[in-house]
Amino acid sequence: MASKAEERLMDWLRDAHAMEAQAETMLKAQSERIKHYPELETRVAEHLKETQAQAKLIEECITRRGGSVPSMKDAAGRMMATFQGLGGAMMSDEVVKGVAISYTFEHMECATYRTLIAAADVVGDQETKAVCERILPEEEAMARWLQDHQASLVRAFLSRDEAPDTTSKR
Repeated sequence: MASKAEERLMDWLRDAHAMEAQAETMLKAQSERIKHYPELETRVAEHLKETQAQAKLIEECITRRGGSVPSMKDAAGRMMATFQGLGGAMMSDEVVKGVAISYTFEHMECATYRTLIAAADVVGDQETKAVCERILPEEEAMARWLQDHQASLVRAFLSRDEAPDTTSKR
């Protein structure tokens, strides 16, 4: 019989997998619509690959611990991301809001992986701890990249927004 801490770890791993499913959907939608911001487009594409690998690693942790990936949680996360993407497509400043939303989401992911590292340590699951310690720097790097590039992306947006016959939102 699993301890309460082990049950929590499994719940949080499932939540992390659903979070990565949501991130994948958000990043795919964003990457399909970024046309005039090549540096952002490239970084989003890179992080999409990282996100897909992260989801696989978390799924492996869940399976190794005797669980399965909850399709309802993943579906709910993907649905939320789809609605976010649709809402973003209607904003005249989509790229600016997308960067802000992504920055916030990256910090939620960082907090989630720090929680998983601590919980895995408590229950003695060193494999899961190592996986989460591997993922965390990728999330931190993406958050840092967004922070470091936010001002230049805003400036690029505003410049495009002022220019006649130029699309700025994407």
